[in-house]
Amino acid sequence: MRTLQFVFAAALTLVAIVGAQAHSYRVGEIQIGHPWTRATPPAAKVAGAFMSFTNEGGTADRLVGGSSPIAEKVEIHTMEMTGGIMKMRPLADGLEVPAGAKVELAPGGFHVMLIGLKQPIVEGDKVPLTLTFEKGGDIEVELAADKMGAGGKAADHGSHGHGETKKTDHSTH
Repeated sequence: MRTLQFVFAAALTLVAIVGAQAHSYRVGEIQIGHPWTRATPPAAKVAGAFMSFTNEGGTADRLVGGSSPIAEKVEIHTMEMTGGIMKMRPLADGLEVPAGAKVELAPGGFHVMLIGLKQPIVEGDKVPLTLTFEKGGDIEVELAADKMGAGGKAADHGSHGHGETKKTDHSTH
């Protein structure tokens, strides 16, 4: 009986480790946590991608681009209030990830935009996305597709305590 309990506990530990690794990537000094997107309607031409970047190094790096086989192009965007209206705009110079800081990409704030979708994104899909960092180079991640309209709570696995956090409050959206 003890052997069976040990095997069961070991299997659960292995599943937890594999699951954690599937949600975390590293390029250079940048740790990429929990990349996800939302399922899209069949005719949608765009989708947002969300994740966190933690710079564990001593110098800043910058997300400068990306690509995906399911999109014609990938851009880095932000949302900001202009004249009382929330507007999305591309970040021409990319997104800086300061040394020792954590930057959140979340609905209503910084995000990666997949433009010209070649196919709909279905809940449960694993969407390939290559991110390009100025210093760290390229890394391919998989976006876990959450249900349409998801606000990120399912993909939010909490803070991992890596320095300063830059986060936008989305509670009013």
